[in-house]
Amino acid sequence: MAGTSLLTLIDDIATILDDVAVLSKVAAKKTSGVLGDDLALNAEQVTGVSADREIPVVMAVAKGSLINKAILVPSALLISTIAPFLISPLLMLGGGFLCFEGFEKIFEKLFHKKDHQPDLKKLTHPELPLDEMEKTKIKGAVTTDFILSAEIIVITLGGLASVNFTTRLMVLVSISLIMTIGVYGLVALIVKLDDFGLYLQKKNGFRQILGRCLLVFAPLFMKGLGIAGTIAMFLVGGGILAHALPFLHHYQQTLTGVMPTLFEGFVGIVAGGLVLVVVTLAKKILKK
Repeated sequence: MAGTSLLTLIDDIATILDDVAVLSKVAAKKTSGVLGDDLALNAEQVTGVSADREIPVVMAVAKGSLINKAILVPSALLISTIAPFLISPLLMLGGGFLCFEGFEKIFEKLFHKKDHQPDLKKLTHPELPLDEMEKTKIKGAVTTDFILSAEIIVITLGGLASVNFTTRLMVLVSISLIMTIGVYGLVALIVKLDDFGLYLQKKNGFRQILGRCLLVFAPLFMKGLGIAGTIAMFLVGGGILAHALPFLHHYQQTLTGVMPTLFEGFVGIVAGGLVLVVVTLAKKILKK
């Protein structure tokens, strides 16, 4: 009897693990677009940090990302159980914030260039504590990660309505760990491209040529990621709002080709501008 019970338990565990693997694979496919945006946004956040502080900053953001998911996973399970109607409004708030963050970034670069020049001299010594620039970058990256992680978890949760609580929990934890390790592992590799180029440049032959190419390519790639990260803010935020608001979603369904994506970007830009106006007016009123 004891042996039969043990075999039954092992079979149940194997079934659950098989379900978790299949559902995690499905969830990974559904959230792959968000993963690309997450990668672009986080790589862009690290730009401007001195070479000897890049990995510590990435690690600090990765730690913040794990804390985000440690908060989001139980919160999502709780909300989906007792108040599932709150998921959509919370996601819309996150989308609005992403649009605002992207619009504010462009606005500041266009109209406040001199007010936001970082002092990189403070970052040249690895033993110095994190200065304000690093703290700001880490805080911004962790905040952005919180919203993107919430979207990943909500998308994953949407496909788990019919499974039991244990399987749901294991899938959410698996996706959270896979996304965190994958994103920040790639970000760490991306930000060290220039260092790898310097290493190869000291060699001979083809490796030296490859090193020079990497040194030329790395800053262009990082600048491109910065632009892609800002665009991703509008696409992700606008996509959340476009899918959540019925009249926008209905109109988007009438579009074809690349137009739905462009429409999401347009919604993101408009929403970001509106939120920036509201926030600016609120700040002025509070000051008075």
